[in-house]
Amino acid sequence: MSELTLLLIRLAFLAVLWFFVIAAVGVIRTDLFGSRTAPAVAHKAAKPAKPAVKPKSKKGEPRQLIVTGGPLQGTTINLTETPITIGRANDATLVVTDDYASSRHARLFPQDGQWIVEDLGSTNGTYLDRSKVTRPTPVPLGVPIRVGKTVIELRK
Repeated sequence: MSELTLLLIRLAFLAVLWFFVIAAVGVIRTDLFGSRTAPAVAHKAAKPAKPAVKPKSKKGEPRQLIVTGGPLQGTTINLTETPITIGRANDATLVVTDDYASSRHARLFPQDGQWIVEDLGSTNGTYLDRSKVTRPTPVPLGVPIRVGKTVIELRK
């Protein structure tokens, strides 16, 4: 090969290498610091005030989200029609301080009388029982959902 060809190959390899380094640093920065749109309040969003009127619930439908494992064990969130976001970002409904959780890790939302869990493109994945969530999946009562080291369940 000519010297010009070798030089071009070296420069292309160097450019790809720098692109990879910059992309990796960007992902790490976003994962560590998240969005700066909400004021930083530690775990205030994790324990919302009890509503004056209990939400209407059909028999067998979950009414609470309970953290059963991890640093926030014992935290309870009353379920309404509002989606619940889980992650390290300050604007998440359930703010987890876990190195294995992404800024916006997962989302729980009601649909057609049942609750659905959806992974939001997290690095380490969201697990329903022992299965990795790859698409929006219905969540049965009492089945553990794992986000990093945090385990949550839907209960009556």
